[in-house]
Amino acid sequence: MATVKFMLQEFSWEDPYRVSRTEHVLTPALAIYPDSIATNIASTLRLLGGNADRWRAHIKTAKLNYTLRIMIDRGVCNFKCATTLELLQACQNGAADVLVAYPLMGANTRRVRDIKNQFPDVRISVLAENEQQVRQWQDASIGIFLDINPGMNRTGIEQSAEEKVFDVAQAVKQAGLEFRGLHYYDGQYGSVEEPERSKATHAGYARLLDLVRGLESRGIHVPEVVTAGTPTFPDSLAYEPFQAAEFMHRVSPGTVVYHDATSLAQLPSQYGYAPAALVLARVVSHPNRGIITCDAGHKAVSADAGVPTCVVVGHPELTPLSPSEEHLPLAVREGAEPPAIGDLLYLLPRHVCPTVNNFDAALIVRNGQIESVEKVSARGHEGPLLDDPDPGHRHTAAESVVGTAQR
Repeated sequence: MATVKFMLQEFSWEDPYRVSRTEHVLTPALAIYPDSIATNIASTLRLLGGNADRWRAHIKTAKLNYTLRIMIDRGVCNFKCATTLELLQACQNGAADVLVAYPLMGANTRRVRDIKNQFPDVRISVLAENEQQVRQWQDASIGIFLDINPGMNRTGIEQSAEEKVFDVAQAVKQAGLEFRGLHYYDGQYGSVEEPERSKATHAGYARLLDLVRGLESRGIHVPEVVTAGTPTFPDSLAYEPFQAAEFMHRVSPGTVVYHDATSLAQLPSQYGYAPAALVLARVVSHPNRGIITCDAGHKAVSADAGVPTCVVVGHPELTPLSPSEEHLPLAVREGAEPPAIGDLLYLLPRHVCPTVNNFDAALIVRNGQIESVEKVSARGHEGPLLDDPDPGHRHTAAESVVGTAQR
């Protein structure tokens, strides 16, 4: 299949993104636009026929309690997450149902049990792909989704391994745990062009339905199937058998809340999505003819998706080059007038999720005004030590400090 590097090459300036009184803003800074968040949530719900129950939103993007509350206020109450900190924040802010979509082991399982005990009314589930992972949840009020590997080869049971899928599902039942369904993330198709992408994803969904039928024929009911992050969201929407399925089919895009230069290129423009998170940076140097530098290196705008790391909003003449930790050089198109030292630039990240995770706090901007500064509350991880259940164990001073980190 032909692949392309999906990313916007430029993004035109729109006045609602302007931030007033920037002389008081330390850069680089993360700016969040709640009106755009509301638009993006409304667009997603419209695509789901107005049924918020079909969206199991991945909160690795949202990160802020501020944003979670906007989503919950609009009826989104099913989430998935990747860390115990994200799980904790979701529970604290009113989520009804949270899937920890990550293969947890060791102390991480104890922490999920702790959180479940704190929030007994929240329906919490986890992933499993083998019997060892199932057994560690015995006697816990935790649901189990089987993680199915659609070919991304990151985690999960290979989609063709029908007998193993049945064996693990049977182990869930034998352990007295609630079998919640199947989790299927086909993000490997995000850089495949249409119509090849739809052809590939729909072939995978057909095999997924074969697994469902196989389990049902052996007496194991499949209540829910979760598919599609942001890249393959349109493909799940267009797959008609999901609409007629007896199970609850949910989609799990997360990037759609803020969007970035990748997702805006991947998804159809008629969906009506808009950026809701930008990074503010200042030009700090003109080191060479044809190059300027701003203060948004990869500690601000994530470089995990490659170079260029972003698009400079309203400046098609600027092309981001390879960043260092604190510096982002930009090539200036020949013949163009470069921004002056001290000028403010607005950067649309290539990958917004880890970019948000780079910041401790975000500016909330509405109509050009900074309404508030909000903590990026699900940034990073908890830990690194759980409270020791053995009262005879004596922590060192260092253990005592790190054991309370982020608690």
